[in-house]
Amino acid sequence: MKVEKRAFGKYEGEDIEQYVLSNDQGMKVKIITYGATISSIELPTADGHVDVVCGFNSMEGYQSEAYLANAPYFGCTVGRFASRIKDGRFSVDGIEYSVATNDGSNHLHGGVKAFNKRIWKGEVIDGGVAMSLFSPHMEEGFPGNVQVTVQFVLNEANELSISYHATTDQKTPLSLTNHSYFNLSGFQKTIEDTQATILADCYLKPDTTNVPNGELASVVGDPSDLREGKRFSEALAQMETGFEHYYVFDENTELRKVAIFDEPATDRKLEILTTEPGMLFYSGYFTSDALHRESGEQYGRYRGFCCETHRYPNGPNIAGAPEVFATPGAPYKSQTVYRFDF
Repeated sequence: MKVEKRAFGKYEGEDIEQYVLSNDQGMKVKIITYGATISSIELPTADGHVDVVCGFNSMEGYQSEAYLANAPYFGCTVGRFASRIKDGRFSVDGIEYSVATNDGSNHLHGGVKAFNKRIWKGEVIDGGVAMSLFSPHMEEGFPGNVQVTVQFVLNEANELSISYHATTDQKTPLSLTNHSYFNLSGFQKTIEDTQATILADCYLKPDTTNVPNGELASVVGDPSDLREGKRFSEALAQMETGFEHYYVFDENTELRKVAIFDEPATDRKLEILTTEPGMLFYSGYFTSDALHRESGEQYGRYRGFCCETHRYPNGPNIAGAPEVFATPGAPYKSQTVYRFDF
């Protein structure tokens, strides 16, 4: 295993670093300190390599007008709270808090200048990099002083492990995730030929503003049923705007396999393992066609799917939602693994 540190550019006058993780199988993962963001995952090919995630080769890409207007959150670490919070309001032990409503009437992905727009501190560790960040009390409206560490580790089995740990000095909602978009064809085409399997019997039913209230919906008889595997094209043909489903897994909190994606033309496979109770699965309907990597890989509608493993969306407002709050005596812990075969 090898880890290199490089200069990547500047943000708000500060230097942004990139850490390049590589193994003996020819796989490379690049992570930048802006947003603790996965900017690239390269897999080897017969004549070089291919990138299988949406991202950019410089800070200019992340600061372009097209990217900021579309706000797809390519590869970043999302926090303090992933996905939506209804009306930007929640209570902690009887005290009501208000956070930014940056997605219509709702809060999305931590707010206006959330973890994805912060500069993290990187440190080389065995097989990878640890990214750390301090979030002060009432940042973006959330209570508690929170210290976060995210470890990205690549091994020789072509597994990228992302481990989260956060401590707080008072009870606060926490839900962190990585927001990478995958295209196993290397962006040679859309995701529509990819075979998708998600091992979940149900998902959280959203309201008219796309926020769940805790009600479960069965996948049986629905295009969202991916338990036996299905080509994206088959499911998308029956959906107006594709997938944006929070799938609920079993109550087991051990690391277990929850999803498998196969790209038949290239024989590449991605498996998702997680300790999380569910996954927001997004097929990229609203991703702008104006976005592309500097080297030419074209992004846009149905050109990348996103597997956001995290706590329940709107969890602070859903009775019984698992592990939504971190406390001084119960720090936040989570792990997700991206396992590649090529």
